[in-house]
This record gives sequence, C-alpha cells and structure tokens, in this order.
Amino acid sequence: MEPSDNPVASSAAAGADRAPLVRLRGVNKYYGTAQVLHDVSLDVHSGEVVAIIGPSGSGKSTLCRCVNRLETISSGTIEVSGVPLPAEGRALSRLRADAGMVFQSFNLFPHLTALENIALAPVKVRGLSRAEAQERGRRLLARVGLADKADAHPPQLSGGQQQRVAIARALAMEPSVLLCDEPTSALDPEMIQEVLNVLTELASSGMTMLVVTHEMGFAREVADRVVFMDAGRILDIAPPKRFFEQPGHERATEFLSRVLQH
Repeated sequence: MEPSDNPVASSAAAGADRAPLVRLRGVNKYYGTAQVLHDVSLDVHSGEVVAIIGPSGSGKSTLCRCVNRLETISSGTIEVSGVPLPAEGRALSRLRADAGMVFQSFNLFPHLTALENIALAPVKVRGLSRAEAQERGRRLLARVGLADKADAHPPQLSGGQQQRVAIARALAMEPSVLLCDEPTSALDPEMIQEVLNVLTELASSGMTMLVVTHEMGFAREVADRVVFMDAGRILDIAPPKRFFEQPGHERATEFLSRVLQH
C-alpha cells in the first residue's frame, strides 16, 4: 500500500456485509497545539479482534481511550452500536459499561477484595443485586483462573493476577466490546502469557475486542485484523498473515524489522 492509499477501505471491505459495532470517522485529537490523531477512520465488527500496533507515541492508546470517551475528540465522529458517543451523564455511564476497558495499570481498588472489585459496578451501574453481582463475579474469576482469589486484596496478588481480575471486572458489565490498552505492558515477562491466554480465550469465544498491544505473537495469532499506526495516523490495515509477511507501508516494514529481531 502506498501512503496515498486509504487503509480504511480495507476496514470497510472486511465487514461490508454487516454494520460495525464500533465506527470512527475522521477523528482528530489535539493536546493544545499538538495533534495526536490525524483523520482516523476505523470499523470494528461484532465478534472481531482488532490489534492496534505501532511505535510508542503513535496515538494507539489515545485512540483506544477515545472510543469510550476517556479522551474527548477534537473533531470527527465515533459510534458504538450505532449510537454517537454521549457527552456526559447516565448515557455516558451506559456507554462505558457497553465498551469495557482494561487498562495498562489495572486500576483496582486496593481496599476491596477481588470479588468486591468485580461486583461493584454491576450493582451501581447495571442495577444488579449484591448477590447477583457476586455470583457473576465468582463465575468470572473462575473463567480467568482465579476462583481461589475471590477474597484476596489486590496487594496480595501478582501483577498478572491483578490484570486478570481487571479483565473479569470489565466482563462483569457484559460489554459488547472490550477495549484493552496495552494490557501486558506493566507486567513482568513471566506474567504476560497468563494474561494473553485469557485474552485468547475471550477471542475464541466471540468477544469483540480492540487491543492496543506490543505483543506481536498475539497480533499475529489471535487478531482478525492488524491496524498499524504511526505519528497519529493509520498507515495500514490488514489480516495478520498479509501484514506480517507483506507490510503495506514502508514505515510498517521498518517497524517490523526492528521489533521482530528481539
């Protein structure tokens, strides 16, 4: 793909027969006078796993955070399930429940147990009873391999265990899409695989996922499409096989030549 080509065409063609669950069109984002997203357009379809990769500072995390309005955009449009992002209030809370977020640094409440961290939002936002929320929380802890850690507090857990609790917390809201912002970047190398195994299982179960990641193996083996970003722009969108074997942009070729050597 030459720089003049439009990578969004690949995005649209990949799911032309179905409406996207997440749709970004012409999204721009400024911090003061610095532009960090440049005319970004992307579709994510139901059941699809999209991996966003690229060098540090390329706008990947900003893009992910804009999808559930943790960051506000300067111009353009974002829709989730056909609904434009609400500005504030209860509608925004519902949107954030529908677009679950897994952060780099877990963001668990240290004074609450793992189960309490998971059950809190379903009670406050979804209106579940405490018993229903805890039952759901126990099921999800079992799903992420932590059934025996329900009563543990975050400081008693390893980084990998905390991130798996954070994933369970996001799943407890029964989101339509799971947004993962570099979910393994804060982990020791030996803990990365246990989190990737959970994400791989979620992908195989049909969960719609938008994953910002530095893990090239995950992007290659699990993603349906790879989005390559640099300097706030999407330069290439492709199925993993094509992207890793024949990058569509010279900047992607340069990036892969560096990261795949390590």
